[in-house]
Amino acid sequence: MATSYSILAQAAPSATTNTDLYTVPAATEIVGSTLYICNRGATATTFRVALRPAGGSITDAMYVAYDVPVAANDTTTITTGLTLAATDKITVYAGNANLSFNLSGAKITA
Repeated sequence: MATSYSILAQAAPSATTNTDLYTVPAATEIVGSTLYICNRGATATTFRVALRPAGGSITDAMYVAYDVPVAANDTTTITTGLTLAATDKITVYAGNANLSFNLSGAKITA
């Protein structure tokens, strides 16, 4: 198995829309070490993050962050070992159009 460390995903999603930040490819697993949420705007907003096994429809149990505030012109980080298997998805939601999401971590391939 080969492991590579990198930026796994980046997105600046539309406001109030669930957006898939990352879908784990076939024959791959990931360990997401840090998710950065940057508010590029002059007003505070909120975000959500859901982990979707096998890309299933979002349920309440899938949220790891829900309506978490981010101050104006500030960055929040979630540092954890998000472990995902092939076809799992990370879905994000931005309270306004000024948020950027960046996921870094390790990709493990067969």
